[in-house]
Amino acid sequence: MYYTRLLQINLPKKQSAFLWGARKTGKSTLLKHLFPKAPYYDLLKSDLYLTLLKEPHIFREEVLALEPKNQLIIVDEIQKVPALLDEVHWLIENTDFQFILCGSSARKLKRMEVNMLGGRAWKYALFPLTYPEMPTYPLLEIFHTGTLPSHFNNPHYRKALKSYLEDYITLEIQAEGLVRNLPAFARFVDCLRFSHGEMISYSNMAREAGIDQKTIKEYFQILEDTLIGYFVYPYRKRISREIISDTPKFYLFDVGLANAIKKVDIPDLKGSDAGKSLEHLILLELTAYRGLYENDFTINYWRTKTGLEVDFILGDGDIAIEVKLQSNVQTADIRGLRAFMDEHKPKRSYVVSLVPRARKMVLDEGEIDILPVELFLKRLWNQEII
Repeated sequence: MYYTRLLQINLPKKQSAFLWGARKTGKSTLLKHLFPKAPYYDLLKSDLYLTLLKEPHIFREEVLALEPKNQLIIVDEIQKVPALLDEVHWLIENTDFQFILCGSSARKLKRMEVNMLGGRAWKYALFPLTYPEMPTYPLLEIFHTGTLPSHFNNPHYRKALKSYLEDYITLEIQAEGLVRNLPAFARFVDCLRFSHGEMISYSNMAREAGIDQKTIKEYFQILEDTLIGYFVYPYRKRISREIISDTPKFYLFDVGLANAIKKVDIPDLKGSDAGKSLEHLILLELTAYRGLYENDFTINYWRTKTGLEVDFILGDGDIAIEVKLQSNVQTADIRGLRAFMDEHKPKRSYVVSLVPRARKMVLDEGEIDILPVELFLKRLWNQEII
């Protein structure tokens, strides 16, 4: 099934671009849909990969033979043959051809200090399916399947997720040589089940996985660089309360993948696992919205040393968002949000929950909009939240 995606790539003449995104987010499908007539170099094809790996100049020679001389050319999995970037650079400088260079990670390219085209290519990112891209938004189903296009609405999602995890470790990590000790990395991934969406304890993870803390931090960085996960750092602006100031949380890029790693079963919209999944899902929507609209607001969390917490703080404390898996939110349920409002005076405060209809609380600390999940997401993607 093809899903209509929000991302549009509109390039003026002589402008090229990178398109980054984790595996199976639909990059290739999108590019073939947007540019059906473009010459397409797929470096996952072993014969093409080996040819260009040994003789990258062949790419330049083939492009120069194309007619017309100003068409768009797509290169998929560009990170597999870094030397092609020199050829692309020369073609950009000396011809009217345009290029879209697609890949799942720039880590290998940056680590090798290869030619990243020096600002000559715009950067785009593709995410898993978002709220406006889905025909329906069944929360409980999404918690299980996740939102990768090939997994969403897939009756065999368990096998698909298991295969994705195994393929990621073998293809993305081992084949591209991002780690030397694959068993250690596999133990690290297994330990994510206990730390996902929580404040990271590097020492605990190191002890559980039998790896030193420096390596644990490096593995987290690999996941972020390969677009498989995101750090969320604490909001640092202090006023009066003692806050957690330096411990990040880490979230995988897909809620279904996270629950597969955690090996949790969520039979209904109740309990802590479902609540954490809803919090995770809202973060992913915020992250995709920020990326697709090229908005540069930060996403942080706020937590005091006494345990008061707000799930997400956007921008410079402008927006505060608390996520609750409840159908009847009371003031006692949002003590952290009220404390943040009292100290930081955000412009808007929201509770995203399972309430059947929108409500507005007017408190001494200010107004709080309590919104059903889909109404919040509709307003977010209509650019009414931030």
